[in-house]
Amino acid sequence: MLFSIVRPPELCSSRASITQAAAGAPRAPLLGRKPIESNAAPLPAKTYVGFGGGGGSRGKGNKCFPRAPFEAAKRGTPGPSAARFPSQASRLPGMAGSASERPCAAGNALRAGEISPPFGPALPGKEEATIVYRRARSPKQPGSGAGGISTSNMGSMFRSEEVCLAQLFLQSASAYACVSELGERGLVEFRDLNPHVSAFQRRFVGEVRRCEDMEKTFTFLVQEVRKAGLSLTPPEANLPAPSSRDALQIQEQSETLARELRELSHHREGLVSRLQEMREHVHVLQEGQRFTGQLQAPAGSPFHQRGYSDRDPLLDPSMAQRIDLRVNFVAGVIHPWRVNSFERLLWRACRGYLVAHFMEMPEPVENPATGESVTWVIFLISYWGEQIGQKIRKIANCFHCHLYPYADSEAEREETLQDLRTQIEEMTTVLGRSEQFLDQALQNVLLLLPAWQVQIQKMKAIYFILNQCSFNITDKCLIGEVWCPVRDLPAVQQALKDGSHRSGSSVESFAHQISCTENPPTLIRTNKFTAGFQNIVDAYGVASYQEVNPAPYTIITFPFLFAVMFGDIGHGLLMSLFALWMVVKENSPSMKKVENEIWQTFFEGRYLILLMGAFSIYTGFIYNECFSKATTIFPSAWSVAAMANQSDWSSEYIKENPALFLDPNITGVFNGPYPFGIDPIWSLAVNHLTFLNSFKMKMSVILGIVHMTFGVFLGIFNHIHFKHLYKILLVFLPEMVFLLALFGYLVVMIFYKWVMYDAASSRWAPSILIHFIDMFLFAENEANRPLFEYQVQVQIVLVVVALVSVPILLLGTPLYLWSQHQRRASRSRPNPTTAEENRSLLNSEPSRSVNVAEDDLDRANHREELEFDFSDVFMHQAIHTIEYCLGCISNTASYLRLWALSLAHAQLSEVLWSMVMRNGFRMLGYQGGVVLVPIFAFFAVLTVAILLVMEGLSAFLHALRLHWVEFQNKFYGGAGYHFRPFTFTEDIWD
Repeated sequence: MLFSIVRPPELCSSRASITQAAAGAPRAPLLGRKPIESNAAPLPAKTYVGFGGGGGSRGKGNKCFPRAPFEAAKRGTPGPSAARFPSQASRLPGMAGSASERPCAAGNALRAGEISPPFGPALPGKEEATIVYRRARSPKQPGSGAGGISTSNMGSMFRSEEVCLAQLFLQSASAYACVSELGERGLVEFRDLNPHVSAFQRRFVGEVRRCEDMEKTFTFLVQEVRKAGLSLTPPEANLPAPSSRDALQIQEQSETLARELRELSHHREGLVSRLQEMREHVHVLQEGQRFTGQLQAPAGSPFHQRGYSDRDPLLDPSMAQRIDLRVNFVAGVIHPWRVNSFERLLWRACRGYLVAHFMEMPEPVENPATGESVTWVIFLISYWGEQIGQKIRKIANCFHCHLYPYADSEAEREETLQDLRTQIEEMTTVLGRSEQFLDQALQNVLLLLPAWQVQIQKMKAIYFILNQCSFNITDKCLIGEVWCPVRDLPAVQQALKDGSHRSGSSVESFAHQISCTENPPTLIRTNKFTAGFQNIVDAYGVASYQEVNPAPYTIITFPFLFAVMFGDIGHGLLMSLFALWMVVKENSPSMKKVENEIWQTFFEGRYLILLMGAFSIYTGFIYNECFSKATTIFPSAWSVAAMANQSDWSSEYIKENPALFLDPNITGVFNGPYPFGIDPIWSLAVNHLTFLNSFKMKMSVILGIVHMTFGVFLGIFNHIHFKHLYKILLVFLPEMVFLLALFGYLVVMIFYKWVMYDAASSRWAPSILIHFIDMFLFAENEANRPLFEYQVQVQIVLVVVALVSVPILLLGTPLYLWSQHQRRASRSRPNPTTAEENRSLLNSEPSRSVNVAEDDLDRANHREELEFDFSDVFMHQAIHTIEYCLGCISNTASYLRLWALSLAHAQLSEVLWSMVMRNGFRMLGYQGGVVLVPIFAFFAVLTVAILLVMEGLSAFLHALRLHWVEFQNKFYGGAGYHFRPFTFTEDIWD
């Protein structure tokens, strides 16, 4: 027998443990009816003397500043095709302004004493080259010691890898092969050293235009293949970039194939058009035989030159005795949509002096203009008079009719019909042979075109990169600048060595690490599991260089916070099964070929969805909800029988009281906390929502404050790594004190109340909310009992400490930096530089130079140290202080969305079950089974559409906001830009 019970609103948990109290607190339920190590070899202890720039990117004078993201791919307008394809060794050197723009690099190259033959003219640097950049992937390189930017060689996800700026010295004869090797391995990101040079003034413009011309030819071949109903297949192996000789052969063969296809296609179209005309003519002659016999007039009779009135009837017997008429015909076919208009216009224009007969063709014929299959309409018009015939022909031409000759005599028509049938047989034979030749040409295209596309795209990408390099004064050596991970420098050296050997150059190309004056790109190596979580972080902002990366922690916290709002065993199981199916099928080609953008989003986040479903199952067990229904895994800790035995419940009492109270203070009624999660008896209680709301609200506040405290704590790793030790005392400690003194104390009060007050003493339990409000008012509420002794004094001290930390956070950093600036200024001595040196230093562009001298870097850093604006630093710190202090309050309240969405999800599940699924169980017998099938189908559709898709998307967006705003703003800047290496991906052919 079910009972309905009422419990006091302030009934709290027992003295059990915190987990047990949160899961199965002895509150009176109301029962009612109602992350990888690198394999790269260490850097060789070897330096290159005489090439400028000094040490590594972290050496002396390496002061980096943020800059706008570097655009790897630039667009331009393709120019006309070059007349010929010169080899690399035969091109003439020369580049306007290179001698004056790169004096340091040129001098360094000359000092090296390694001069090779001139490399020659090249492509523009801003045309749209097909270069595919990927942050965490490159093709596998057999025999490579360090490997590429690949997922199998994972680095630390805690912060981005160390990236340095390196100078590449590419010999002219081996530059193409070296860049090709770097593209195959995907190790470096090239910088454009010619940003102000027009696309048509760069070295390799001829090669790029030739590649674009070949791509146009490839586009025509692809169109012909698709027109024939065929599809291209990917190349079987990873093809290298073609040499100049191979490129010439590809160009000649592709143009020959394109010319053959044009000729064969044109010839086939002519044969098909002629064959269609002859078949239409045959149908016209065949269908016209049924009508011409009825209107056949005496042929060859003289026409009497006599005037007659237009009012005389055409078929009057008296007129037939005086006039001999000769019947003429106009025959053809017309589109069925134009028949009615054509017939009306003929009747009005010719005033009825004609007899028209229309009939459909027995079989549809392809329309040559549109390619659609049309059942044409045959018409046969008999008329008298040449003027009428001219009108009919003009009208027929206006309606795009196909007119065919129609002989007067039956013998001539039979002879014409036999000739047409013979010609159709011969034309069909010729057309079959033409299609055979066309099929052979298309098969050659299918065999060769995929490989050609890959090779030419690689070739175009290489020349695009070479356009970003500069030449030295003698134009015999290409100099390029690249961003490169420090751990991959040996692999870069090996790639340059392999490229030099492959090209047969006697002098090897090499790389040299130089200093930089700007912030390097951010490189975080990921795999297919961590990529989805890293994309969530990068969508807010790419991490600054070597800043703490939130992604490793997001792997756990994001699915967990999602599950707090989405907790249900059944819904989480469905989500996990869907994600698990995508994980199992992830290598299937059919899954990767789907071009739907929404599906691709789900597929790329399959591991994220899998974890969200798994965590939802976990929180569903805590909430004890499976499709809104409780599960009895363990027996309930509440006993209704004990309450009935020790109380005066009678049948009359139960009838008079719709709600019955279970008192946990009575022996045997409450036997301790539930082993895991919420006791299933709460699902039958009238005060079920009251209990869960109190539990989920406090849980949301606790999780939010812990999450934000962890974010503030992560900031200390940034301060230590960037050697800003003063921020530990002046930023980290004030932030942590302010957060813990106010909101950490709130968490302590929640736990203290859970532990210190049980069911017996719950009626005297004070209100935490009233205490927290009185804390800021410095007041004592006699109606609200204190939690512990000297609580008011402790709260006053905490508020004072929190208020004292605000001016420290506001003024500490600006005053410290100002004092350090004054100390350096007092110790600094004037720099004896000439006016010309000062002018050259101010007008130089260190971020674009090929080589930066060490003394220039020292002078620039010294000048930057002397430039200090206290007002800018103070305003920045003031904004940060105000944002942090106000954010602690607003962000804590923002975490209450965990409680709100969890409540909404539970109530929607309950409504869907009670309004839909419960109706299927009301009918008994076979009828109930029949009715249950459509009701369950409707329930399943609503569950997927509303609870899984809509509610899942809502919980996902709220979890996203909690990580972006409430968590990451405590330590994450997100002002960096991606490291995008130059690489040939495996799907470049597509």
